[in-house]
This record gives sequence, C-alpha cells and structure tokens, in this order.
Amino acid sequence: MRDARRRRRLALPDGTEYRWTVRHRHTPETGCQEVLTLSRDGAVLRIVFRDRPGRVLGTGAAYAHSGLVCDEHGHSANLHRPAVVRAFVDEVRRRGATAGELDGWELLPAAVGSGPAAGAAQQEGGGRRSGGGGAQD
Repeated sequence: MRDARRRRRLALPDGTEYRWTVRHRHTPETGCQEVLTLSRDGAVLRIVFRDRPGRVLGTGAAYAHSGLVCDEHGHSANLHRPAVVRAFVDEVRRRGATAGELDGWELLPAAVGSGPAAGAAQQEGGGRRSGGGGAQD
C-alpha cells in the first residue's frame, strides 16, 4: 500500500515536473483544511480548501474521505488523484501563480468544470475534469 503522505511526482508533457502532497490539517484560527501542496524548483504553492458552510472537506463529513472537496454547486474533486492534481496545476499555471497560498474554492470550478478531459475525473472518483496524464509515484 502506498504511503499517502509521500511526495508524489507529476511530469508534464513539456518536461516540467512538480512534486505534490495532500494533507488534512486543523488550525485554531481556520478549523479544518484540505491542502494540496505543489513544489517546483524550490517554490512551494499551497492550494488551501478551508471549511465553510455548504462545502465538504475530506474527513470533516460523514462518508467523506481524505482529499475530498465538494462545493455547493456540485463541483467535487479527489485531491489524491493524479489527474485531478494535473487539472489544478493547469489552472494555477494559467493564472501565473508560482508560490504562496491560493484559495482552493476559487480554483475548483475551473479545475474540474471544463476542458478537453471534462468528465474523466468523475470516472476516477472525483470532480468533473481530470486534466490527464503524466503523474507517477
């Protein structure tokens, strides 16, 4: 069985490589959070999904699993799926972000809602778009 906390590698067709992890964390200020961390060439970008009304986070809801994020509009993603991570990487690159922290809820509709691979993430068990290939353990 694979260690869920291990950094995984995502290789893009253009040769760009990212390392990524998914964590569920708790802070006194913000409560539950699902965090997708992307790193590349020493730069770290965190996509943070904070607990909010109408939203579902991983282990914070009945029958939910770590890495699950769902909003009130039906957008959902399993952050442990390499194709879903690829969709977030594509959206982050489109926006020009390279480091820091981004609100995952703002990225979710674009990452799972449209594009050439729309629907593939649902077949994988999360979201409406996968973004496709290149991920490796």
